[in-house]
Amino acid sequence: MGINILWDPQAPGGIELPVVRMIAMILGKKPALVEYPFLIDGYDRNRDQHDAQKILDRLQDTLTRRYDIDGPLLLVTSRDLYVNGFDFVFGLARPPCGVAIVSTARLGNDYYDRVPDDTDLIDRTAKEGAHELGHLLGLDHCPDPECVMFRPKTLDELDRKRKRLCPACREALASLGGR
Repeated sequence: MGINILWDPQAPGGIELPVVRMIAMILGKKPALVEYPFLIDGYDRNRDQHDAQKILDRLQDTLTRRYDIDGPLLLVTSRDLYVNGFDFVFGLARPPCGVAIVSTARLGNDYYDRVPDDTDLIDRTAKEGAHELGHLLGLDHCPDPECVMFRPKTLDELDRKRKRLCPACREALASLGGR
């Protein structure tokens, strides 16, 4: 069972391989980039955002059943995401189903009127991707603000996270066998 990453064609191009390599370094498992036709729905005109839960519903139904994907599946998209009760989310995981999503919409510097920098975008996308995949592998949120499994509420909190699991989360992942 491997880790699979599906890159939305509208997501920033050219950063896929660095993100995959960084996720592999963080989790100690090599993800594979997979390609499947996939329609992203769940757009809410009133919010100008996509409902992450609806995208995960389709991801679960369409890809895991139609294509019989073995292992956790992460979708990386550029669509701005929300879930009920939150203004936005960087990502969301559904561990029982093995699917997760990460949005690059608020991970790039340009969203915050900062100088665009692919290095920052790669770093943030990899940390969020590893975070959501960590949930799919059985990890919970971590209180250590430098651990990848810490739940950031702001970009600054995300930037403070390191590209690593804390010792407790690394040990937990090893005891889970990476599922």
